[in-house]
Amino acid sequence: MTFKDSLIGLLIIFIWGFNFVVIAWGVNDLPPLFMGAARFFMVATLGSIFIKKPAIPWRWMAIYAITLCFGQFALLFSAMAFGMPAGLASLVLQSQAVFTLILSALFLHESIKTSQIVAMVFAGLGLFIIGITGQHGNMTAIGFGLTIAAAIAWAGGNVINRMINQRGYKANIGLVVWSSWVAIIPFLLSSIMFEGSDAIVTSITNISYLTVFVVMYLAIAASILGYSLWSYLLTHYPAGQVAPLTLGVPVVGIFCASFFLGEVITIQQYIGIALVMFGLVINAIGGKWLHLIKIKKS
Repeated sequence: MTFKDSLIGLLIIFIWGFNFVVIAWGVNDLPPLFMGAARFFMVATLGSIFIKKPAIPWRWMAIYAITLCFGQFALLFSAMAFGMPAGLASLVLQSQAVFTLILSALFLHESIKTSQIVAMVFAGLGLFIIGITGQHGNMTAIGFGLTIAAAIAWAGGNVINRMINQRGYKANIGLVVWSSWVAIIPFLLSSIMFEGSDAIVTSITNISYLTVFVVMYLAIAASILGYSLWSYLLTHYPAGQVAPLTLGVPVVGIFCASFFLGEVITIQQYIGIALVMFGLVINAIGGKWLHLIKIKKS
């Protein structure tokens, strides 16, 4: 990458890592499902002004919206509202890479490589350790479970994204923006059903500058700017060179959560974090490493 594009990559890592601290601030003042509705309303209204609707059928955008937009973030926001620490959430959510492998094998009939199996074993062991040590730290079981569910929803969205690309459509920032119009609907309906209209009205009438910042950051920085820059890198560099950048997100997330929120991680959880990160690294570069070994042996 050029120096400029490397800085863009670092900016994306920071935006998406700090995003978890912003979410933690947000769920203190807003009902999580209503916060999701506000986020995607801002993404849809602001993004549609500058980004034209992609040539993707609405049915595919709806499926994408239900899985990746609504499914992922409704579960993630709720997880953090129910006691999932921001730093651990940034790490556990990256298990989507493992679930994407599994769902891709099931629905797209993609083969799973040996290095990917090894990656899943390490990441799974790390998640298990984090999960069973939650009761000894500041993480709740329901928060951990909802974050895992959010990772599975993200993986499902990744599979839908691939299906869209396989049909000749361009799944880029336009898909994120225009599918947000669909995502608003289940967010609002579920917010009214589970959080109640009184909670929604109260959060609107008691809106603060921090609340405005949270919604604007989630919509403009994390969604529109983040995915636009990500799409830019993917159009200029191979996916295998760009994708490993996401490994830096939980590093930034854990550091920012410690600095801004005072979160403390136990030794056992650090062991789990190390195992998950090792598994993600193997998933990102393991195949290339094994290929190089075979070349040297031959």
